[in-house]
Amino acid sequence: FHLLGAAVDTLLDKHLVERIESQLLLFDLPGPRPMPRPEWLTVHPRLFMTISAAQGAALPPGPAARKALVENWSPRREAEAAQLIADAYRGHIDSRVNDQYASPAGARRFLYNVVHYPGCGRFFAPASFVALDAWTGRACGVSLASLLSPSSGHITQVCVAPSLRGQGLGFELIRRSLIAFSEAGLRQVSLTVTSANHPAVRLYERMGFSAVRRRCSRMASLSF
Repeated sequence: FHLLGAAVDTLLDKHLVERIESQLLLFDLPGPRPMPRPEWLTVHPRLFMTISAAQGAALPPGPAARKALVENWSPRREAEAAQLIADAYRGHIDSRVNDQYASPAGARRFLYNVVHYPGCGRFFAPASFVALDAWTGRACGVSLASLLSPSSGHITQVCVAPSLRGQGLGFELIRRSLIAFSEAGLRQVSLTVTSANHPAVRLYERMGFSAVRRRCSRMASLSF
């Protein structure tokens, strides 16, 4: 906490900073502890959820399986996917947690980092998919995946266009990612989700994901 406080104070004292964001604070507090600048702090607990790849691959196709046009991830879809992410997270709790979700430009930086840097594991194109609108041919859903180890995969991003929510497209994209992980010989697949994102948590639980850690990671931001 002293190190965190020193970092915050340095940023505020020497730079024109309006927001400080921490993607994951990996600790679990035994009780209330003071945080730096608590009057400006917002903290969002995250769930770390896992499923066996074989269990996920055995899920039956949902209703969207017969309607969705799905292709493997391609860099040529990057601009469309960035716009999709910004649209999907507009007004969403995760856009308050991560300001990259708040604009197409920010979402494009997010996508570039996921694909080119190993922050969430090494990007795994065979398990990454884009759903396409049958009328326009543009991206309307995405599931991106990475490898954490030779036996563990991670779903780094799932989102669906707001107009298509509730139709099973998210389920179908995740299911295809799980099948691809299983076919690649992986044993376990994980994802993280903001606890307050109840629709997403219910979907993951319905698919068979279990929360193995409920309070060990937090997204935090300081806005001044």
